[in-house]
Amino acid sequence: MKLEGVELRRVQMPLVGRFETSFGAEQDRDILLVRVRSDAGEGWGECVAPNDPLYSAEYVDGAQQMLEHHLLPRVFALPEATAEAAVAAMAPVKGHPMAKAAVEMALLDAELRARGVSVGIQPDLDTLLRDVEGYLEQGYVRVKLKVAPGWDVEPVHAVRERFGDELLLQVDANCGYRSEDIPRLLALDGAGLLLVEQPFPEDDLQAHVELARRARTPVCLDETITSASVARHAIAVGACSVINIKSGRVGGLLESRRIHDLCAEAGVPVWCGGMLETGIGRAANVALAALPNCTLPGDTSASSRYWERDLITEPFELQDGMLPVPTGGGLGVEVDGERLAEVTASVAWCPAD
Repeated sequence: MKLEGVELRRVQMPLVGRFETSFGAEQDRDILLVRVRSDAGEGWGECVAPNDPLYSAEYVDGAQQMLEHHLLPRVFALPEATAEAAVAAMAPVKGHPMAKAAVEMALLDAELRARGVSVGIQPDLDTLLRDVEGYLEQGYVRVKLKVAPGWDVEPVHAVRERFGDELLLQVDANCGYRSEDIPRLLALDGAGLLLVEQPFPEDDLQAHVELARRARTPVCLDETITSASVARHAIAVGACSVINIKSGRVGGLLESRRIHDLCAEAGVPVWCGGMLETGIGRAANVALAALPNCTLPGDTSASSRYWERDLITEPFELQDGMLPVPTGGGLGVEVDGERLAEVTASVAWCPAD
């Protein structure tokens, strides 16, 4: 493809409900969309960088600046702008995987279209139990509870007692614990959890090794996994027995596939994590979650879980506890132009020439 330019569009999307983790709470999302235009057509990508640099060093304002001044000029210099070539062109720029992933997603969407290829922390236990009951009534087959020191053992056991042993239940700590908290995490062993996700800081691999050695509950790594090489090392030292793949965190779908494949070879199951994406980014997640080694339920919720009205013409809806994989070209979804116009805050055009 020969690029004509790239549109960087900021949209303001209010969440259906307040979403809280150990990193903080969100009620409104400032989302950066990347729209490539080429002689072969257009493609959409979504940058998952949050409003503030709390989950990682990336944040949405910084991601847009990085795209405008460093990443897009490298992509524009390519004689043929394929996703694989763009990944190589952006590689010399250190870090910024979320910004890079958005470009890669948009280029993949355009390429494939051209080819014709087709529960956060709650204020109290009553609210938590009511929310879990609501999700189960909607057809969700797995529940993930966000936990933090002081909000862990009691809510987990309350949910298990209320909804029984048949409920697929896991917890996500978002790096909120320290090695001295291992005894508290071991107290979750009796709850029959699918896994405990990223209990310790991303750079504290030893604490994860120690917990994995002592706990019956499988340990899953999330924020630690930033590339296939990091995943390989984590598996080798025994820091995890499950891995969560987030495309934005690892730099894109191509690297996500590499992680999926090496985990399959190592016998380590994976699942697809979410980062409050709109239907654009969610479509990419659903495609990733359909890979054969994604054997655990992922964070690919229905559109209505987060948005009153999504950005795509056919929002994702649960069907028997699952989401259908789109069959259209590219990402398989179409952007709702009317809704996009309603929530757009700004548009910047970056010409290729």
